[in-house]
Amino acid sequence: MKSNLIFIASFLMIFSGFAKERLIKGKVTNGETPMANVRIQVVNQGVTSSSNTDGSYNIVASTGDMLFYNADGMEPLQIRVEDVTKTLNVVMFPRVEKLENVTVTRNKRNGQKELEMDYPYNPNIIKTAFGFLDKTRTSYSVRMLLADDFLPGEYNLENIIRGRFAGVRVSAGSGFGRGNTIGTRAVFFRSNWPVVFDIDGQVFTDFPDFIDVQNIDRIAVIPSAVGTVRYGNLAKGGVMIINTKTGTRIPKDKNGLYLDRMRLRNNHYDGTALASGEVMKNAPIYLQELEGSNSFENAKKLFETHSKKYASSPYFLLDSYQYFYEKWNQKEYANEIIENGYGLFQNNAVLLKALAYIYESQGRYDMAHEAFREAFMLRPQYRQSYLDLANSNRNLKNSKRAAVLYARYFHLVDKGLMQMDSSNFSKIINREFSNLVALEKTGMTNTTSSISVDEDDFNNTRLKLEWNDGEAEFELQFVNPENQYYTWKHSLKENADSIRREKDFGYSCVEYLIDDSFSGHWRVNIKYLGNKSLTPTYLKAVVYHNYGSKSQRKEVKVFKLGTKNVNQTLFHISKRASTPLN
Repeated sequence: MKSNLIFIASFLMIFSGFAKERLIKGKVTNGETPMANVRIQVVNQGVTSSSNTDGSYNIVASTGDMLFYNADGMEPLQIRVEDVTKTLNVVMFPRVEKLENVTVTRNKRNGQKELEMDYPYNPNIIKTAFGFLDKTRTSYSVRMLLADDFLPGEYNLENIIRGRFAGVRVSAGSGFGRGNTIGTRAVFFRSNWPVVFDIDGQVFTDFPDFIDVQNIDRIAVIPSAVGTVRYGNLAKGGVMIINTKTGTRIPKDKNGLYLDRMRLRNNHYDGTALASGEVMKNAPIYLQELEGSNSFENAKKLFETHSKKYASSPYFLLDSYQYFYEKWNQKEYANEIIENGYGLFQNNAVLLKALAYIYESQGRYDMAHEAFREAFMLRPQYRQSYLDLANSNRNLKNSKRAAVLYARYFHLVDKGLMQMDSSNFSKIINREFSNLVALEKTGMTNTTSSISVDEDDFNNTRLKLEWNDGEAEFELQFVNPENQYYTWKHSLKENADSIRREKDFGYSCVEYLIDDSFSGHWRVNIKYLGNKSLTPTYLKAVVYHNYGSKSQRKEVKVFKLGTKNVNQTLFHISKRASTPLN
């Protein structure tokens, strides 16, 4: 009954608006010096502000609002306001102008291989009959439309095309099939000629009414003669390129950890990532002194002394709790630290998730569950909330309750109460649900019978990373046993669209699947770039061994990220070579 009331309350909160206004403050810099006269506005609200000579600004906004930062010569930024947003210290970067008449030559084979490997992550890449093409590298116009941009329930290709590309019109023919043409407006009166269709590398002259719209991954239009010269006279009217999910097959390195990519460049790890002992030198003074204590009683006195100064800091309490619980095994004393300062965590989902991460890493699943449950109540519109609470129930061996949460999530998406998405989160939550059903079927038949997700045949090492603060920016470095690395850049400078999607849909996680391509010692490093405030970010890493099998097991590790702009070691993963079955 209690869980049903929680669900009803959270369901109502999804549509309650969350329109609580607050004053947001911060500073704008170019990474080194303050920036004056930066224009800041609340999109579609008519509220504007600007930065002072020292880069400082303030603006009134509500949860869910989009802040737009704009300055001459700089790339504009958009940041979604969250329920905990109070400070946004923003770094802006120079606008990169495209140079005309500059030719860069490179090894074509390596360039195509890199584009092929980057395809799943780079929405600017399209596969053509003549190889992969990155629209940011061309000297002619290429217009793109991704599956994420399709409206829920769209099944008509003609309707998707109509109105989505400037200058593209659909002829007023009778139905689909031969004779229907799409023309593109371009110079030299090319609009009177029908386009041709390049579908997964095959060229068609007739309208492709045979395509399943739900199977389309991305669409591109090339209207100019310069861009279509390879197609010859057929492409007088331009080319429309369609990549499908099943037709565009990329070497299977599993959603993220592109092992071949590591071999493409001279990217050998130099071994300079800081170890935990070096990072501790930058830790707060109170934590360094606690770590230097030679007895529980001495540490207790130090804590009481520092409490006079830091008692109002939730991060001081988290550090102290973790220290006394893990180093001295003083569970009661550690619990009292959190209990006495719990008011600092209430009504703040970011802090509650940090606390839940720490509890989970210690195997205190019941306490982690309470923290995740409170965060869910504060953020029922976040997709991550459903995943967190479902996995928390699974930790408590309550698989049926976990299945109910997944069922509620899929129901909200199916009914349009949560926006449909095809992001990485969709893949993650589908994989989690499939794993639950595959390994813990007992008692869940009625709950899961109406849910249809793709079966997951992955059976190896899975790494899932989650972070408590949606503003966190960092660079993850994966070093394989051959000492070559791949870096995933999670920053506004390098990956603004992905971060925007995370904030829009309410999730903060990523997964990497490591197969048997390499055996040996893997290293995971991170360069923390900050979270637009002076507070740390907590990162949870869950390493699943033998994922998808009956012998599946996991390790949970939690890291407090505070030292910025230096590469530091997080953890290692040892992978044994698999033994073939006789």
